Amino acid sequence: MTERKIASRFDVRRVIGGLFVLYGLIVTGVGLLDGPSELDKAQGVRINLWMGLGMLAVGLLMLLWLRLNPPPEPSEEAAPED
Repeated sequence: MTERKIASRFDVRRVIGGLFVLYGLIVTGVGLLDGPSELDKAQGVRINLWMGLGMLAVGLLMLLWLRLNPPPEPSEEAAPED
């Protein structure tokens, strides 16, 4: 595996984007299944649905940012000598 692939796997944007997408899917699913008691608590607003969709959008934007601006290649000077 190349150093570039290893570096991109540990990029913070990938971790944050992935977690936001995962949690966004969960919260959106909960929002779709909200019953009348949850809607009464939120004064008729499907807050779980909207927050889940917002989290999905943020996560997808982070992953798009990673895709459009990948991490730089590691330089030879930064590599430790054996």
